[in-house]
Amino acid sequence: MDDGLRLAVAEDVSEVAALVDRAYAGYIARIGRKPGPMLDNYAALIADGLVRVACRDGRICGVLVLIGKDDHLLLDNVAVAPEAQGLGLGRRLVEAAEDVARNLGYATVRLYTHETMVANVALYEHLGFAVTHRASERGFDRIYMSKAVARSDRQIRIPASNPGPPERQIPGYFKIQS
Repeated sequence: MDDGLRLAVAEDVSEVAALVDRAYAGYIARIGRKPGPMLDNYAALIADGLVRVACRDGRICGVLVLIGKDDHLLLDNVAVAPEAQGLGLGRRLVEAAEDVARNLGYATVRLYTHETMVANVALYEHLGFAVTHRASERGFDRIYMSKAVARSDRQIRIPASNPGPPERQIPGYFKIQS
């Protein structure tokens, strides 16, 4: 059963961090250190209302971190539990991020990934993202990508329970479409 995507809450911190660690563990040897998402403070990101979780049968199986910027929505992290990889959840999470961007009036979704994560780059290109540039940032060799998304005239209600400063709030309640 697919429970959809919801805004993460404080009680999710340890499960989110553990999922991210499992999802990125295979990249440590390739990169030579922990990937950036394994270093993030998920308690703070969740408190700021920036983390969404995909759940199946009441368990978190995917993590989506979205950060609103002045001129784009940053897809800061998409992580899928190893046992749920290969089922299309990563694609659905990226598509959900695009829906959020459209609903918030952003014309662009941007992301970055480590240059050694070639399968991720291929997925993003398949989903319509284009490489904009490469750069080294905080010791990570990154590939930056961007995708134009059509803006929506729809307005999304920000739930009253959405924590964090208003300028960083992004609605988090929507159903993942299969």
